[in-house]
Amino acid sequence: MDQYAVVGNPISHSKSPLIHTLFAKQCSQELEYSKLESPLNGFSDFVNDFFYGNGNYFAESHQGLGKGLNVTVPFKEQAWSLCSQLSDGAKLAGAVNTLYLNDQNKICGENTDGIGLVRDIKNQGISFEGKKILIIGAGGAVRGVLQPILNEMPEKVVVANRTLSKADALVAIFSELGDVSSSGFDQLSEPFDIVINGTSASLGGQLPDISSAIFSSSTIVYDMMYAKALTVFNAWAKEQGVRAVYDGLGMLVEQAAEAFFIWRGIRPKTEEVIQLLREA
Repeated sequence: MDQYAVVGNPISHSKSPLIHTLFAKQCSQELEYSKLESPLNGFSDFVNDFFYGNGNYFAESHQGLGKGLNVTVPFKEQAWSLCSQLSDGAKLAGAVNTLYLNDQNKICGENTDGIGLVRDIKNQGISFEGKKILIIGAGGAVRGVLQPILNEMPEKVVVANRTLSKADALVAIFSELGDVSSSGFDQLSEPFDIVINGTSASLGGQLPDISSAIFSSSTIVYDMMYAKALTVFNAWAKEQGVRAVYDGLGMLVEQAAEAFFIWRGIRPKTEEVIQLLREA
């Protein structure tokens, strides 16, 4: 049976096996999906053994069955460097979260994070076109979503970061795709139509040092992190009277659905899966 997996370190927390098992059942696909922990210093050998069976990580019975991998922290950049073929989006993102083999049996890479974020927000009936968008943070998560957001034709995108030089570096990469500029936290003084928190601060119960002037009563707020309750960032935004807040659980499912489509050629429905995870 075809083998798929998510690989990371640590990996015990991953919801990907549940998501892809639900997708497979929904789409009548016979496959097995597991979670795998790669050694921090052996990722390249681990991936090659998964796909080609030429190492010591997998039994001989596995050989030829490894068809696709999802990649999570801390291996997304390493996965990018292993690919013989990259999508245009993955090239710009500098990282991949989805690996598969092409017809020549070469490892290919895609970054589905930005696609997942855009689809999740559009699923709420929200359009990016003509909107003023603020993205907070300048790390790998933000780099991975910038191209899909700019493809939606917003009026402008501002990338804000505590260290301005990091935001400048991202803007230099994506400047040809649309009106995208950089800002320090202390320079933000106007409201935006959509505010996206691309930092992991919420996981530590912290807020970026930003003025609430970025919000208005019509602002849509999206935190790429998710939790059982409101994230700290979304709770703060809600106190400021914004129009609506969303977290990244839907993004997780939507990016997985895009990976499933790349692997199996079938696009699963996501609404019921998101609801099930939300209830769980």
